[in-house]
Amino acid sequence: MMNKPLRPGNSAAIEELRALLGEHLSTGPSILDAHGRDQGYAEQHLPDAVVFPGSTQEVSQIVKICARHGCPVIPYGTGTSLEGQVIPVSGGISLDLSRMNRVIDIHEKDLDAVVQPGVTRTQLNDALRSSGLMFTVDPGADASMGGMASTRASGTNTVRYGTIRENILALEVVLPDGEIIRTGSRARKSASGYDLTHLFIGSEGTLGIITELTVRLHGLPESILAATCAFPTISAAVDTVIMAIQCGLPMARIELLDEVQMRGMNLLHSDLGLQETPYLFLEFHGSETGVKEQVETFREIADGFEATDFQFAARMEDRNRLWAARHQAYFAAKALRPGASGLVTDCCVPISELARCIHRTKQAIGISGLVAPLTGHVGDGNFHLVILVDPDDAADLRAAQDLAGTINRIALSLGGTVTGEHGVGTGKRKYMEAEHGAAYALMQRLKAAIDPDGIMNPGKMV
Repeated sequence: MMNKPLRPGNSAAIEELRALLGEHLSTGPSILDAHGRDQGYAEQHLPDAVVFPGSTQEVSQIVKICARHGCPVIPYGTGTSLEGQVIPVSGGISLDLSRMNRVIDIHEKDLDAVVQPGVTRTQLNDALRSSGLMFTVDPGADASMGGMASTRASGTNTVRYGTIRENILALEVVLPDGEIIRTGSRARKSASGYDLTHLFIGSEGTLGIITELTVRLHGLPESILAATCAFPTISAAVDTVIMAIQCGLPMARIELLDEVQMRGMNLLHSDLGLQETPYLFLEFHGSETGVKEQVETFREIADGFEATDFQFAARMEDRNRLWAARHQAYFAAKALRPGASGLVTDCCVPISELARCIHRTKQAIGISGLVAPLTGHVGDGNFHLVILVDPDDAADLRAAQDLAGTINRIALSLGGTVTGEHGVGTGKRKYMEAEHGAAYALMQRLKAAIDPDGIMNPGKMV
Protein backbone atom coordinates (compact mmCIF):
# COMPACT_ATOMS: atom_id res chain seq x y z
CA MET A 1 0.00 0.00 0.00
CA MET A 2 1.30 3.42 -0.95
CA ASN A 3 0.21 6.85 0.27
CA LYS A 4 2.00 10.16 -0.13
CA PRO A 5 2.01 12.95 2.50
CA LEU A 6 -1.06 15.18 2.25
CA ARG A 7 -0.24 18.20 0.09
CA PRO A 8 -1.35 21.65 1.42
CA GLY A 9 -3.61 22.14 -1.62
CA ASN A 10 -5.31 18.80 -1.02
CA SER A 11 -5.82 19.63 2.65
CA ALA A 12 -7.40 22.99 1.81
CA ALA A 13 -9.65 21.36 -0.79
CA ILE A 14 -10.82 18.74 1.71
CA GLU A 15 -11.78 21.40 4.25
CA GLU A 16 -13.89 23.24 1.66
CA LEU A 17 -15.44 20.00 0.47
CA ARG A 18 -16.30 18.98 4.04
CA ALA A 19 -18.23 22.21 4.49
CA LEU A 20 -20.08 21.56 1.20
CA LEU A 21 -20.79 17.83 1.59
CA GLY A 22 -20.86 17.11 5.30
CA GLU A 23 -21.38 13.38 5.87
CA HIS A 24 -20.93 12.72 2.15
CA LEU A 25 -17.18 13.18 2.55
CA SER A 26 -15.22 10.45 4.31
CA THR A 27 -11.65 10.01 5.48
CA GLY A 28 -12.40 6.76 7.31
CA PRO A 29 -9.60 4.18 6.93
CA SER A 30 -11.85 1.44 5.53
CA ILE A 31 -13.40 3.80 2.96
CA LEU A 32 -9.96 5.05 1.87
CA ASP A 33 -8.69 1.49 1.63
CA ALA A 34 -11.59 0.40 -0.58
CA HIS A 35 -11.00 3.32 -2.95
CA GLY A 36 -7.26 2.76 -3.19
CA ARG A 37 -7.47 -0.50 -5.14
CA ASP A 38 -9.32 -2.16 -8.00
CA GLN A 39 -9.72 -5.77 -9.15
CA GLY A 40 -6.34 -5.87 -10.90
CA TYR A 41 -2.73 -6.10 -9.79
CA ALA A 42 -1.72 -2.43 -9.69
CA GLU A 43 -0.09 -1.15 -6.50
CA GLN A 44 -2.50 0.32 -3.98
CA HIS A 45 -2.48 4.08 -3.28
CA LEU A 46 -4.91 5.71 -0.86
CA PRO A 47 -6.92 8.83 -1.67
CA ASP A 48 -6.85 11.68 0.83
CA ALA A 49 -10.64 11.66 1.01
CA VAL A 50 -13.66 10.08 -0.68
CA VAL A 51 -16.65 12.18 -1.71
CA PHE A 52 -20.13 10.94 -2.64
CA PRO A 53 -21.92 13.53 -4.79
CA GLY A 54 -25.65 13.21 -5.42
CA SER A 55 -26.05 15.38 -8.52
CA THR A 56 -24.25 16.86 -11.50
CA GLN A 57 -24.26 20.25 -9.79
CA GLU A 58 -22.48 18.79 -6.77
CA VAL A 59 -19.89 17.15 -9.04
CA SER A 60 -19.33 20.55 -10.67
CA GLN A 61 -18.90 22.26 -7.30
CA ILE A 62 -16.48 19.56 -6.13
CA VAL A 63 -14.36 19.85 -9.27
CA LYS A 64 -14.29 23.67 -9.05
CA ILE A 65 -12.97 23.46 -5.49
CA CYS A 66 -10.35 20.88 -6.45
CA ALA A 67 -9.31 22.93 -9.50
CA ARG A 68 -8.70 26.02 -7.33
CA HIS A 69 -6.35 24.03 -5.10
CA GLY A 70 -4.74 21.79 -7.73
CA CYS A 71 -6.16 18.71 -6.00
CA PRO A 72 -6.40 15.51 -8.10
CA VAL A 73 -9.86 14.10 -8.81
CA ILE A 74 -10.30 10.38 -9.57
CA PRO A 75 -13.77 9.20 -10.68
CA TYR A 76 -14.87 5.93 -9.07
CA GLY A 77 -17.74 3.64 -10.13
CA THR A 78 -17.84 0.12 -8.68
CA GLY A 79 -14.09 -0.54 -8.52
CA THR A 80 -14.16 -3.44 -11.00
CA SER A 81 -11.47 -2.03 -13.31
CA LEU A 82 -8.44 -4.23 -13.99
CA GLU A 83 -5.62 -1.87 -14.95
CA GLY A 84 -5.50 0.56 -12.02
CA GLN A 85 -7.84 3.14 -13.53
CA VAL A 86 -9.45 4.13 -10.20
CA ILE A 87 -6.29 4.11 -8.09
CA PRO A 88 -5.29 7.62 -6.86
CA VAL A 89 -1.56 7.39 -7.57
CA SER A 90 -1.09 11.07 -6.58
CA GLY A 91 -3.56 11.10 -3.69
CA GLY A 92 -6.38 13.61 -3.88
CA ILE A 93 -10.12 13.05 -3.99
CA SER A 94 -11.79 9.79 -5.00
CA LEU A 95 -15.13 10.87 -6.45
CA ASP A 96 -17.52 7.97 -5.84
CA LEU A 97 -20.56 8.22 -8.12
CA SER A 98 -22.58 5.39 -6.55
CA ARG A 99 -25.25 7.77 -5.17
CA MET A 100 -25.95 8.99 -8.71
CA ASN A 101 -27.80 5.79 -9.60
CA ARG A 102 -31.10 6.87 -11.10
CA VAL A 103 -32.60 5.65 -14.38
CA ILE A 104 -33.87 9.05 -15.51
CA ASP A 105 -35.90 8.20 -18.62
CA ILE A 106 -36.72 5.20 -20.79
CA HIS A 107 -37.88 6.07 -24.31
CA GLU A 108 -39.35 2.78 -25.52
CA LYS A 109 -40.33 4.00 -29.00
CA ASP A 110 -36.88 5.45 -29.62
CA LEU A 111 -35.01 2.50 -28.07
CA ASP A 112 -32.90 4.59 -25.71
CA ALA A 113 -32.56 5.37 -22.02
CA VAL A 114 -31.05 8.23 -20.01
CA VAL A 115 -29.17 7.16 -16.88
CA GLN A 116 -26.87 8.53 -14.21
CA PRO A 117 -23.32 7.13 -14.09
CA GLY A 118 -23.79 5.07 -10.93
CA VAL A 119 -26.50 2.91 -12.52
CA THR A 120 -25.18 -0.62 -13.07
CA ARG A 121 -25.94 -2.68 -16.15
CA THR A 122 -28.09 -5.15 -14.19
CA GLN A 123 -29.99 -2.29 -12.56
CA LEU A 124 -30.79 -0.86 -15.97
CA ASN A 125 -31.93 -4.21 -17.32
CA ASP A 126 -34.13 -4.71 -14.24
CA ALA A 127 -35.76 -1.34 -15.01
CA LEU A 128 -36.31 -2.46 -18.61
CA ARG A 129 -37.87 -5.81 -17.71
CA SER A 130 -41.48 -4.86 -18.49
CA SER A 131 -40.61 -2.95 -21.68
CA GLY A 132 -39.40 -5.85 -23.82
CA LEU A 133 -36.07 -4.06 -24.25
CA MET A 134 -32.53 -4.77 -23.08
CA PHE A 135 -29.16 -3.09 -22.65
CA THR A 136 -26.64 -5.43 -24.24
CA VAL A 137 -23.13 -4.47 -23.12
CA ASP A 138 -22.07 -7.19 -20.68
CA PRO A 139 -18.46 -7.08 -19.43
CA GLY A 140 -19.16 -9.78 -16.84
CA ALA A 141 -18.79 -7.65 -13.73
CA ASP A 142 -21.83 -5.65 -12.64
CA ALA A 143 -20.03 -2.46 -13.61
CA SER A 144 -21.45 1.05 -13.47
CA MET A 145 -22.53 2.76 -16.68
CA GLY A 146 -20.11 5.63 -16.11
CA GLY A 147 -17.23 3.25 -15.55
CA MET A 148 -18.14 1.21 -18.61
CA ALA A 149 -18.16 4.34 -20.75
CA SER A 150 -14.90 5.58 -19.26
CA THR A 151 -13.08 2.32 -20.02
CA ARG A 152 -14.85 1.64 -23.36
CA ALA A 153 -16.19 -1.66 -22.04
CA SER A 154 -17.49 -4.52 -24.15
CA GLY A 155 -18.03 -8.21 -23.34
CA THR A 156 -19.73 -11.35 -24.48
CA ASN A 157 -22.46 -9.72 -26.63
CA THR A 158 -20.13 -7.50 -28.63
CA VAL A 159 -20.03 -9.62 -31.78
CA ARG A 160 -23.77 -8.96 -32.33
CA TYR A 161 -24.54 -5.68 -30.56
CA GLY A 162 -21.25 -3.80 -30.37
CA THR A 163 -19.22 -2.29 -27.53
CA ILE A 164 -20.27 0.52 -25.22
CA ARG A 165 -18.88 2.88 -27.89
CA GLU A 166 -21.60 1.85 -30.36
CA ASN A 167 -24.29 2.00 -27.68
CA ILE A 168 -23.90 5.56 -26.38
CA LEU A 169 -25.70 8.42 -28.10
CA ALA A 170 -24.93 11.35 -25.78
CA LEU A 171 -23.15 12.31 -22.59
CA GLU A 172 -23.22 14.98 -19.91
CA VAL A 173 -19.68 15.71 -18.70
CA VAL A 174 -18.13 17.91 -16.01
CA LEU A 175 -14.87 19.36 -17.33
CA PRO A 176 -11.71 19.89 -15.23
CA ASP A 177 -12.70 23.50 -14.48
CA GLY A 178 -16.17 22.43 -13.30
CA GLU A 179 -18.04 23.50 -16.44
CA ILE A 180 -20.93 21.21 -17.43
CA ILE A 181 -21.27 20.29 -21.11
CA ARG A 182 -23.47 18.00 -23.19
CA THR A 183 -22.19 16.03 -26.15
CA GLY A 184 -24.36 14.38 -28.78
CA SER A 185 -28.15 14.06 -28.71
CA ARG A 186 -30.88 11.44 -28.81
CA ALA A 187 -30.89 11.56 -32.61
CA ARG A 188 -29.60 8.36 -34.19
CA LYS A 189 -27.05 10.19 -36.32
CA SER A 190 -25.50 13.63 -36.69
CA ALA A 191 -22.98 15.36 -38.94
CA SER A 192 -22.70 18.36 -36.61
CA GLY A 193 -19.30 19.30 -35.18
CA TYR A 194 -16.53 17.27 -33.60
CA ASP A 195 -17.55 13.89 -32.20
CA LEU A 196 -16.94 14.84 -28.56
CA THR A 197 -19.05 11.98 -27.24
CA HIS A 198 -16.54 9.45 -28.47
CA LEU A 199 -13.62 11.57 -27.24
CA PHE A 200 -14.81 11.03 -23.66
CA ILE A 201 -15.71 7.35 -24.14
CA GLY A 202 -12.59 5.41 -23.18
CA SER A 203 -10.81 8.45 -21.71
CA GLU A 204 -10.77 6.80 -18.23
CA GLY A 205 -11.64 9.99 -16.37
CA THR A 206 -8.57 11.85 -17.62
CA LEU A 207 -10.57 14.51 -19.51
CA GLY A 208 -13.70 14.93 -17.40
CA ILE A 209 -16.35 13.21 -15.29
CA ILE A 210 -19.33 11.61 -16.99
CA THR A 211 -22.49 12.53 -15.05
CA GLU A 212 -25.22 11.34 -17.44
CA LEU A 213 -25.45 8.91 -20.36
CA THR A 214 -27.97 8.37 -23.14
CA VAL A 215 -27.65 4.74 -24.22
CA ARG A 216 -29.09 2.60 -27.02
CA LEU A 217 -31.47 -0.22 -26.20
CA HIS A 218 -32.36 -3.33 -28.20
CA GLY A 219 -35.50 -5.42 -28.40
CA LEU A 220 -35.54 -8.74 -26.57
CA PRO A 221 -35.36 -11.51 -29.19
CA GLU A 222 -38.30 -13.83 -29.62
CA SER A 223 -36.08 -16.88 -29.21
CA ILE A 224 -32.71 -17.42 -27.51
CA LEU A 225 -30.70 -20.64 -27.66
CA ALA A 226 -27.36 -21.25 -25.94
CA ALA A 227 -24.97 -24.03 -26.90
CA THR A 228 -21.55 -25.49 -26.19
CA CYS A 229 -19.30 -27.64 -28.36
CA ALA A 230 -15.80 -29.07 -28.02
CA PHE A 231 -12.90 -28.95 -30.51
CA PRO A 232 -9.69 -30.91 -30.87
CA THR A 233 -7.59 -27.72 -31.09
CA ILE A 234 -7.92 -23.99 -30.55
CA SER A 235 -7.20 -23.44 -34.25
CA ALA A 236 -10.21 -25.61 -35.16
CA ALA A 237 -12.45 -23.57 -32.84
CA VAL A 238 -11.18 -20.23 -34.20
CA ASP A 239 -11.48 -21.37 -37.82
CA THR A 240 -15.08 -22.38 -37.12
CA VAL A 241 -15.82 -18.89 -35.83
CA ILE A 242 -14.18 -17.23 -38.83
CA MET A 243 -16.18 -19.38 -41.23
CA ALA A 244 -19.44 -18.67 -39.35
CA ILE A 245 -18.85 -14.91 -39.49
CA GLN A 246 -17.89 -15.03 -43.16
CA CYS A 247 -21.13 -16.89 -43.85
CA GLY A 248 -23.06 -14.02 -42.28
CA LEU A 249 -24.37 -15.88 -39.23
CA PRO A 250 -25.67 -13.22 -36.78
CA MET A 251 -24.10 -14.80 -33.68
CA ALA A 252 -25.01 -13.12 -30.41
CA ARG A 253 -22.18 -14.61 -28.33
CA ILE A 254 -19.09 -16.65 -29.25
CA GLU A 255 -16.80 -17.41 -26.32
CA LEU A 256 -13.63 -19.53 -26.43
CA LEU A 257 -12.29 -21.37 -23.39
CA ASP A 258 -9.04 -23.30 -23.69
CA GLU A 259 -8.37 -26.72 -22.20
CA VAL A 260 -6.70 -25.24 -19.09
CA GLN A 261 -9.69 -23.01 -18.40
CA MET A 262 -12.04 -25.96 -18.90
CA ARG A 263 -10.12 -27.91 -16.26
CA GLY A 264 -10.78 -25.05 -13.84
CA MET A 265 -14.43 -24.86 -14.89
CA ASN A 266 -14.92 -28.52 -13.98
CA LEU A 267 -13.20 -28.00 -10.64
CA LEU A 268 -15.48 -25.08 -9.75
CA HIS A 269 -18.65 -26.43 -11.40
CA SER A 270 -18.68 -30.20 -10.95
CA ASP A 271 -22.14 -30.40 -12.55
CA LEU A 272 -20.91 -29.08 -15.91
CA GLY A 273 -19.16 -32.33 -16.82
CA LEU A 274 -17.56 -30.91 -19.99
CA GLN A 275 -14.45 -32.27 -21.69
CA GLU A 276 -11.12 -30.65 -20.84
CA THR A 277 -10.45 -29.52 -24.39
CA PRO A 278 -11.02 -26.19 -26.19
CA TYR A 279 -14.70 -25.21 -26.12
CA LEU A 280 -16.96 -22.63 -27.70
CA PHE A 281 -19.84 -21.23 -25.64
CA LEU A 282 -22.46 -19.82 -28.04
CA GLU A 283 -25.73 -17.96 -28.08
CA PHE A 284 -28.18 -17.41 -30.94
CA HIS A 285 -30.89 -14.70 -31.00
CA GLY A 286 -33.83 -14.20 -33.37
CA SER A 287 -37.17 -15.67 -34.32
CA GLU A 288 -37.82 -19.28 -33.44
CA THR A 289 -37.38 -20.34 -37.06
CA GLY A 290 -34.35 -18.10 -37.55
CA VAL A 291 -32.57 -19.46 -34.48
CA LYS A 292 -33.11 -23.04 -35.63
CA GLU A 293 -31.62 -22.16 -39.03
CA GLN A 294 -28.64 -20.44 -37.38
CA VAL A 295 -27.96 -23.47 -35.19
CA GLU A 296 -28.17 -25.89 -38.10
CA THR A 297 -25.82 -23.81 -40.22
CA PHE A 298 -23.34 -23.39 -37.37
CA ARG A 299 -23.37 -27.09 -36.60
CA GLU A 300 -22.66 -27.92 -40.26
CA ILE A 301 -19.68 -25.54 -40.19
CA ALA A 302 -18.40 -26.88 -36.86
CA ASP A 303 -18.69 -30.49 -38.01
CA GLY A 304 -16.21 -29.63 -40.75
CA PHE A 305 -13.68 -28.77 -38.04
CA GLU A 306 -14.27 -31.97 -36.01
CA ALA A 307 -16.46 -30.42 -33.31
CA THR A 308 -18.02 -32.80 -30.80
CA ASP A 309 -20.21 -32.82 -27.70
CA PHE A 310 -22.87 -30.36 -28.91
CA GLN A 311 -25.18 -29.40 -26.05
CA PHE A 312 -28.07 -26.93 -26.22
CA ALA A 313 -29.94 -24.87 -23.62
CA ALA A 314 -33.25 -23.24 -24.52
CA ARG A 315 -34.75 -22.73 -21.04
CA MET A 316 -33.80 -19.45 -19.36
CA GLU A 317 -32.54 -21.15 -16.20
CA ASP A 318 -30.26 -23.45 -18.23
CA ARG A 319 -28.90 -20.53 -20.27
CA ASN A 320 -28.33 -18.49 -17.13
CA ARG A 321 -26.46 -21.40 -15.53
CA LEU A 322 -24.22 -21.70 -18.57
CA TRP A 323 -23.37 -18.00 -18.76
CA ALA A 324 -23.00 -17.71 -15.00
CA ALA A 325 -20.32 -20.39 -15.30
CA ARG A 326 -18.62 -18.38 -18.08
CA HIS A 327 -18.74 -15.18 -16.03
CA GLN A 328 -17.12 -17.02 -13.12
CA ALA A 329 -14.16 -18.02 -15.28
CA TYR A 330 -11.81 -15.99 -13.05
CA PHE A 331 -12.74 -18.05 -9.98
CA ALA A 332 -12.56 -21.25 -12.02
CA ALA A 333 -9.06 -20.25 -13.07
CA LYS A 334 -8.04 -19.70 -9.44
CA ALA A 335 -9.27 -23.21 -8.60
CA LEU A 336 -6.31 -24.49 -10.62
CA ARG A 337 -3.88 -23.07 -8.06
CA PRO A 338 -5.55 -22.67 -4.64
CA GLY A 339 -4.32 -19.62 -2.77
CA ALA A 340 -3.06 -17.93 -5.92
CA SER A 341 -3.98 -14.48 -7.16
CA GLY A 342 -4.87 -13.81 -10.75
CA LEU A 343 -3.02 -11.24 -12.85
CA VAL A 344 -5.57 -10.60 -15.60
CA THR A 345 -4.54 -9.24 -18.99
CA ASP A 346 -6.09 -8.99 -22.43
CA CYS A 347 -5.26 -8.13 -26.02
CA CYS A 348 -7.11 -8.02 -29.35
CA VAL A 349 -6.00 -8.82 -32.90
CA PRO A 350 -7.66 -9.07 -36.32
CA ILE A 351 -9.68 -12.27 -36.23
CA SER A 352 -7.59 -13.75 -39.05
CA GLU A 353 -4.55 -13.51 -36.73
CA LEU A 354 -6.28 -14.85 -33.63
CA ALA A 355 -5.18 -18.49 -33.91
CA ARG A 356 -1.58 -17.42 -34.54
CA CYS A 357 -1.67 -14.98 -31.62
CA ILE A 358 -3.02 -17.64 -29.27
CA HIS A 359 -0.45 -20.19 -30.50
CA ARG A 360 2.41 -17.78 -29.77
CA THR A 361 0.79 -16.91 -26.43
CA LYS A 362 0.67 -20.59 -25.49
CA GLN A 363 4.37 -20.91 -26.34
CA ALA A 364 5.14 -17.91 -24.11
CA ILE A 365 3.13 -19.42 -21.26
CA GLY A 366 5.07 -22.67 -21.60
CA ILE A 367 8.39 -20.85 -21.44
CA SER A 368 7.28 -18.88 -18.36
CA GLY A 369 6.39 -22.03 -16.40
CA LEU A 370 3.22 -20.33 -15.13
CA VAL A 371 -0.38 -21.51 -15.25
CA ALA A 372 -2.47 -19.11 -17.33
CA PRO A 373 -5.91 -20.26 -18.53
CA LEU A 374 -7.33 -18.46 -21.56
CA THR A 375 -10.81 -17.21 -22.43
CA GLY A 376 -11.78 -15.09 -25.38
CA HIS A 377 -14.50 -13.17 -27.18
CA VAL A 378 -13.33 -14.81 -30.37
CA GLY A 379 -15.89 -13.14 -32.61
CA ASP A 380 -13.98 -9.92 -31.91
CA GLY A 381 -10.42 -11.30 -31.88
CA ASN A 382 -10.18 -10.48 -28.17
CA PHE A 383 -8.89 -12.88 -25.48
CA HIS A 384 -7.91 -12.80 -21.82
CA LEU A 385 -5.38 -14.60 -19.64
CA VAL A 386 -5.64 -15.15 -15.89
CA ILE A 387 -1.98 -15.59 -14.94
CA LEU A 388 -1.90 -17.36 -11.58
CA VAL A 389 0.73 -16.12 -9.13
CA ASP A 390 1.70 -16.53 -5.50
CA PRO A 391 0.78 -13.11 -4.02
CA ASP A 392 3.70 -13.35 -1.57
CA ASP A 393 6.31 -14.24 -4.20
CA ALA A 394 7.83 -11.17 -5.86
CA ALA A 395 9.62 -13.30 -8.47
CA ASP A 396 6.34 -14.97 -9.39
CA LEU A 397 4.69 -11.59 -9.91
CA ARG A 398 7.59 -10.32 -12.03
CA ALA A 399 7.38 -13.42 -14.22
CA ALA A 400 3.64 -12.85 -14.67
CA GLN A 401 4.16 -9.19 -15.57
CA ASP A 402 6.86 -10.20 -18.06
CA LEU A 403 4.45 -12.71 -19.60
CA ALA A 404 1.72 -10.06 -19.88
CA GLY A 405 4.22 -7.77 -21.60
CA THR A 406 5.15 -10.53 -24.04
CA ILE A 407 1.46 -11.01 -24.93
CA ASN A 408 1.08 -7.28 -25.56
CA ARG A 409 4.07 -7.27 -27.90
CA ILE A 410 2.78 -10.32 -29.77
CA ALA A 411 -0.56 -8.57 -30.33
CA LEU A 412 1.12 -5.42 -31.65
CA SER A 413 3.29 -7.45 -34.01
CA LEU A 414 0.12 -8.95 -35.53
CA GLY A 415 -1.60 -5.63 -36.13
CA GLY A 416 -3.56 -5.68 -32.89
CA THR A 417 -3.95 -3.67 -29.70
CA VAL A 418 -2.65 -4.18 -26.16
CA THR A 419 -6.17 -4.06 -24.77
CA GLY A 420 -9.49 -4.98 -26.31
CA GLU A 421 -11.60 -4.00 -23.31
CA HIS A 422 -9.71 -3.74 -20.02
CA GLY A 423 -8.34 -0.30 -20.83
CA VAL A 424 -5.01 1.38 -20.17
CA GLY A 425 -4.90 2.82 -16.64
CA THR A 426 -1.42 2.53 -15.17
CA GLY A 427 -0.90 -1.09 -16.21
CA LYS A 428 -0.65 -0.61 -19.99
CA ARG A 429 0.41 3.00 -20.31
CA LYS A 430 3.97 1.97 -21.12
CA TYR A 431 2.78 0.35 -24.38
CA MET A 432 0.79 3.31 -25.66
CA GLU A 433 3.57 4.96 -27.68
CA ALA A 434 4.49 1.66 -29.32
CA GLU A 435 0.87 1.13 -30.35
CA HIS A 436 -0.10 4.66 -31.37
CA GLY A 437 3.11 6.36 -32.47
CA ALA A 438 2.60 10.05 -33.30
CA ALA A 439 -1.10 9.75 -32.42
CA TYR A 440 -0.08 9.24 -28.79
CA ALA A 441 1.57 12.67 -28.81
CA LEU A 442 -1.72 14.12 -30.06
CA MET A 443 -3.52 12.44 -27.16
CA GLN A 444 -1.06 14.13 -24.79
CA ARG A 445 -1.74 17.51 -26.40
CA LEU A 446 -5.49 17.01 -26.09
CA LYS A 447 -5.08 16.13 -22.42
CA ALA A 448 -2.99 19.26 -21.83
CA ALA A 449 -5.52 21.45 -23.64
CA ILE A 450 -8.57 20.18 -21.76
CA ASP A 451 -6.89 19.60 -18.37
CA PRO A 452 -3.92 22.01 -18.27
CA ASP A 453 -3.37 21.57 -14.53
CA GLY A 454 -3.45 17.78 -14.77
CA ILE A 455 -5.95 17.23 -11.96
CA MET A 456 -8.17 14.68 -13.74
CA ASN A 457 -7.08 11.15 -12.81
CA PRO A 458 -3.34 11.90 -13.10
CA GLY A 459 -0.85 9.17 -13.97
CA LYS A 460 -3.25 7.28 -16.24
CA MET A 461 -3.18 6.71 -19.98
CA VAL A 462 -1.11 9.76 -21.01
